[in-house]
Amino acid sequence: MYNPTKDGIEKIADSVLYTEAKPPNHLSDLVHCFWELKTSIPLSDDFCYHVLPDACVNILFDQTDTKIAAVTALNSNSKMLNLGKNFHYVGIQLLPGVWNHDPDEIIRDLVDKPYVGNLQLLKINSELVGLDFFVQHTVLIKLVEELIAQRLVATNVVISNILKNIDNINTVADMATTANISARQLQRILKKTTGFSPHDFLKILRLQQSFKKHYLTYYSDQSHFINSFQKITGYTPVRYIKKFDV
Repeated sequence: MYNPTKDGIEKIADSVLYTEAKPPNHLSDLVHCFWELKTSIPLSDDFCYHVLPDACVNILFDQTDTKIAAVTALNSNSKMLNLGKNFHYVGIQLLPGVWNHDPDEIIRDLVDKPYVGNLQLLKINSELVGLDFFVQHTVLIKLVEELIAQRLVATNVVISNILKNIDNINTVADMATTANISARQLQRILKKTTGFSPHDFLKILRLQQSFKKHYLTYYSDQSHFINSFQKITGYTPVRYIKKFDV
């Protein structure tokens, strides 16, 4: 099953803490993880977070300002987000394709403005403040269950089949065959549910899987891997591994 790697935190950033909690079994086809990112003490310099594309959608809560929350996602390239010297976020990482609500709700940049959508994110954010992360985890589970009941989060059979067979997919044609649909149907479904073309979706999956297995499983040769990795992340694989804790 798809297991995207965590985003890039510089190895020298000792006072930046990242924690994950896996979802309960009944949510495992929809949620990759619940997560927390925070500073343990105020930093001397601004922290820049290197966010990797993974085709996931995150529901994010800013614990330093309960008016700030958002549904977020990234395009097909990495992005550096300046989070400042002191921050505390918690969130839900939804698997690709399961966000079934308005795509215009999704923010694809730094979240630093009050939430103005129609979800109950501000109410949830207030409930989360002051709780231990593993207690917050139970509040976030309840939120996902409510979104499922409202059909705002739902299993996407096509993308679920692709993710379950990810190690056997090398081309866009393989994706269509795995999902048992035509290339045109694949194009339409991916664009509607993830915002990506099949080609860009495949690039993201290959990048993510390259952190888990040897790159030649997903790329034709070393040059292909390095060029693709650098275009997406801005770093060669060697520089990325040296710089970031992954």
